[in-house]
Amino acid sequence: MQVPLMDLKAEYAALKPQMTEAIDEALSSMQLVLGPNVQSLEQQWAELVGVEYAIGVGSGTDALIIALKAMGIGAGDEVITVGWTFIATIEAIILVGARPVLVDIEPEHYCLDPELLEQAITPRTRAIIPVHVYGHPADMAAINNVAEKHNLRVIEDCAQAHLATYEGEMVGSLGDCGIFSFYMSKNLSGYGEGGIITASDNKLAEQIRLLRNHGYTSKYEHQIIGYNSRLDEIQAAILNVKLQRLEWGNQRRRELAAIYDEALASLPITTPAIAPQAEHAYHLYTIRTPQRDALAAYLEEHDIGFATHYRSPAHLQPACRPYGLHLAELPVTEQAADEVLQLPIHPYLSEEQIEYVAETVCSFFA
Repeated sequence: MQVPLMDLKAEYAALKPQMTEAIDEALSSMQLVLGPNVQSLEQQWAELVGVEYAIGVGSGTDALIIALKAMGIGAGDEVITVGWTFIATIEAIILVGARPVLVDIEPEHYCLDPELLEQAITPRTRAIIPVHVYGHPADMAAINNVAEKHNLRVIEDCAQAHLATYEGEMVGSLGDCGIFSFYMSKNLSGYGEGGIITASDNKLAEQIRLLRNHGYTSKYEHQIIGYNSRLDEIQAAILNVKLQRLEWGNQRRRELAAIYDEALASLPITTPAIAPQAEHAYHLYTIRTPQRDALAAYLEEHDIGFATHYRSPAHLQPACRPYGLHLAELPVTEQAADEVLQLPIHPYLSEEQIEYVAETVCSFFA
């Protein structure tokens, strides 16, 4: 049996009639930029997340850059984040001219360890970017307490955590703003690139809108220097169709995670932990074992897809060496990098497939 890590073809087959209709309507109108589909997505996303504003942009990476820029963060400033993330989190900080300052993660949920924040703060610190990695929320109460004490902004990196919750509130509503990615692998994904920024402060939202569209205020008038980062109508049309199934998809992921949890409970591995105040979105189902590489080879032999995010953490990438990030002391991060592995989990995975994956993992340890 072959089990892919993700299956976009199965999703497309299930939604093809609605997709075709939505794309055809967008093309027929020829209003291809910042039109009714983008407006509808922005309104629905703001309501779902529980914020005043949601602003569609070209990608999750653009969302990070624009959020930082909208807060006036740039040269001479420092932004605290983690090395346990996709490189875009760090990249965005560097691209606005600021300096990334990295702290380690806590070992249970792989999110920023709030206990390490105070020692990383300097007079130049302007913001914190916690990453809700794999779909599990960071400890936002503790992070916000530190941020408030030191007058710091908080940008939630929610790229992997669509509709995950913390203390009953949606991620993306817990900081000054939240950024989401609609890359093809995400719980809510387009067929290309896309992202969205959430906020409840009117002035911040207005600055984000200006920055995403060349600082445009009216015909032939540009108030500030901005970016070309408009979410296009075709991607928004696709996302509006998929949005109707997002909550179902997240619930299905939780059901499949429960099957894994039970089947793998007796093995010498670590399965995903969930904090009492959190609801996991299970973008990825991450297990941990010192025998990771041997298990990965065994899964490959049995036609089972897997991933190892992040076997080479962002701060150890060659691109980050000129900024000295490889010198950061992140022992929890670097140990996790040798041990984590992601098993297939998506709404179109059958129980037969997930049982085959679980049986194969069990047979490896047997």
